[in-house]
Amino acid sequence: MAKPVTPQDMFDLWQKMVNPGAYPLQSLMFPVLDAKELEKKIAELETVEHWLKANLNMLQLTLKSLEYQRQVVKGGERIRAAMEEGESAASPGGDEVPNPAMWAWNMMAQAGNDAAEAMGRAVEAAGEAAEEAKSRAPAGAPKPKRKTKTRRAR
Repeated sequence: MAKPVTPQDMFDLWQKMVNPGAYPLQSLMFPVLDAKELEKKIAELETVEHWLKANLNMLQLTLKSLEYQRQVVKGGERIRAAMEEGESAASPGGDEVPNPAMWAWNMMAQAGNDAAEAMGRAVEAAGEAAEEAKSRAPAGAPKPKRKTKTRRAR
């Protein structure tokens, strides 16, 4: 039968890991002068660092997937409630429930509509500015000459 691990055993293990000479705080006060020993410690600590980063990334991924699942469940509850009220496929506001698979298409369509509206406003503003400039110009003022393209002789 295996001997149970006591807190003293854990402390001794920690002391051996931190202080290979088994002297309290020896490695913190007196640096190890052996290059191989330093390389070994660096390699061990880098391994621990990579392991911790991997665990952190897995934890973040788990959190994001759980948040996504929560949103899916809340959306399903909203649709079920709407269907129970007799508003099949309609939200409480009267709008259709958006299809989540169409998010990219909807985003591109909205961006296109926004760009068209902005272009329309810019054209209107340019037209108004031209009309204003035309009305301010004196009646006998010469019109600006247009540049004409000339061909070079070869």
